[in-house]
Amino acid sequence: MKYALTGATGFVGSHLLQRLRADGHDVVAVVRKPMDLDADVRIGDVTSHSSLLDAFDGVDGVFHVAGWYKVGDDHPEQGWAVNVQGTRNALAAARECGVPRVVYTSTVAVNSDTKGKVVDETYQFTGEHISVYDHTKAQAHQIAHEFAAEGLDVVTVMPSGIYGPGDTSQAGELIRQTALGRRVQAPAGLRICMAHVDDIADGHVRAMERGRTGEDYMLAGPQTTLVGVLRLVAELAGGKPPLVMPDAAVGATAALMSVVERGVRVPSIYRSESLRVCRASYLGRSDKAAAELGWFPRDLHTGLAETVEWDQAQG
Repeated sequence: MKYALTGATGFVGSHLLQRLRADGHDVVAVVRKPMDLDADVRIGDVTSHSSLLDAFDGVDGVFHVAGWYKVGDDHPEQGWAVNVQGTRNALAAARECGVPRVVYTSTVAVNSDTKGKVVDETYQFTGEHISVYDHTKAQAHQIAHEFAAEGLDVVTVMPSGIYGPGDTSQAGELIRQTALGRRVQAPAGLRICMAHVDDIADGHVRAMERGRTGEDYMLAGPQTTLVGVLRLVAELAGGKPPLVMPDAAVGATAALMSVVERGVRVPSIYRSESLRVCRASYLGRSDKAAAELGWFPRDLHTGLAETVEWDQAQG
């Protein structure tokens, strides 16, 4: 089969590219600048509908993985341009090119803070999103549903938190530093599900091959906390467990920063939005993906052991 892939150089996209090539598929990788990839590289940008048409023409399916994932960023308008308009552009281009199927990468974060609830695909979030990322991905999620209702074959996957080799996110950096023997700080209140990036790539492939049109599939890894993840990493690496920031202290700092950042530039990790996320629950269950796609993520001990080994090898 021949698949087009947006976001091919990102964390999930790069692992999905490797998986597709390992399975023997041809891949058209949509990238913003020329680079050497194991794929047919086409220059394009999801913020430009016309730039996607050449890449999508004649493919058997599109994986729309590209996204903006930042918290506490100085330029939140990029989230709207990439996540919202970019998704609209990608799906419109797929429809225009007559692509048989699209797998769209959403996230469990469309539900923002679940307040400790473990939710599934039927959950209807009605509150206020606590970050621009959550809000823009929720808007894009709805756009995917609209295209499906209009006749485009779209299957939506909703990954949970993701870890693994090559993760450059804030959580990934905390894992890396801990794996290298350094002590980091972590908020006590952040509750998450964590899945290995290769399992997320596998979920995408299964959605393309087995998913039902118009359906959502949560790809939620084991339930844990960020502190729990880092403690396990420290145990596996023979390193130092994290210093735990009490939830009340994080909340008080968030309130203070919401005032300070109005007049002073604050590093993203200390911005009120980032601190709100540090107190949230991003919890989901993947029963539907297990039943319909046959998707089962590896356990945290196994996946983090692989990640620690990789991080230590990289130094």
